[in-house]
Amino acid sequence: MEYRSIPGVRLPVSRVILGTASPGFSQGQDQSALLDAALAAGINTLDTARVYGKSENAIGRWLDRHRDQVVVESKCAHPSPLGRRRVSEREIRRDFADSASALGTDHIDIYLLHRDDPRVEVGMIVEVMNALRAEGKISVFGASNWTWPRLLAAAEYAEKRGLASFSVSSPHYSLARQTCDLWGGGCVSLTGPENEGARQWYRDTQLPVFAYSSLARGLLSGRLKSQDAPRAKDVLDSYAMKGYACPDNFQRLARCEALAAQKGCSVAQIAMAWLYAQPLNTFAIVTMSSPARIQENTAALALHLTEAECRYLNLETDEL
Repeated sequence: MEYRSIPGVRLPVSRVILGTASPGFSQGQDQSALLDAALAAGINTLDTARVYGKSENAIGRWLDRHRDQVVVESKCAHPSPLGRRRVSEREIRRDFADSASALGTDHIDIYLLHRDDPRVEVGMIVEVMNALRAEGKISVFGASNWTWPRLLAAAEYAEKRGLASFSVSSPHYSLARQTCDLWGGGCVSLTGPENEGARQWYRDTQLPVFAYSSLARGLLSGRLKSQDAPRAKDVLDSYAMKGYACPDNFQRLARCEALAAQKGCSVAQIAMAWLYAQPLNTFAIVTMSSPARIQENTAALALHLTEAECRYLNLETDEL
């Protein structure tokens, strides 16, 4: 396992992060065996959210025995099911109280705003998150699905006032191009030529990127072969079909398959190795259903791709 330090977080953070937006977690099932396997493999960081059903409860039943070994990242202020924006001090604090209760802890290591509301002054948000930090409720804070100009505005506000700013950002990022806003409400991706400016900002700042859907909701997991594109809907969920099942992504999948065969590894390992090879400060959030999958995905950290291989996978050249 590889780890990177995030100032303010008490433990180094594993570059593979266990995602818990999966049926077993969201239904509140006992996930102790999977969590034990992840920790044994060196994955010490868990990604959850208030809106992931009973995920926090499933983690909480296991967490009391492992709290000093684990970095917990959770998220707050997601819009309501009817789309009502919830980026306010009242909603942030309400979500924190509910998450802390479900997790069985009074402290969340990394606390992210799950969505932005550009109508809300960024200064108010920075002040609220700093207050939670001063109260000892969180170690650091960040955002999921915020644009880089809003993150920059938050950093500038914080710097002028001697406050802490965002320590983590969690957009979509993967080898697969995200073709649309999957869930609505301002989901943010770093993929595609239209987001080169965002990627450059992340390259320059090295702000940690907790990349969600790092395997494109299963498209790059190896469960689907590139030649089986016509039956993709039988393997992938509706969100994966909506956001990733396009011809150029199936071409990326085919190139992952070819390179995996050449290197004697899996498609998922190639896709994750591509993410780790990028000149951003990347961490991969990955949902994994078995100890075998955990071992496979963590092994991707030992697989080093050349710049030429990365360009080939991303369709930037036809030659290796």
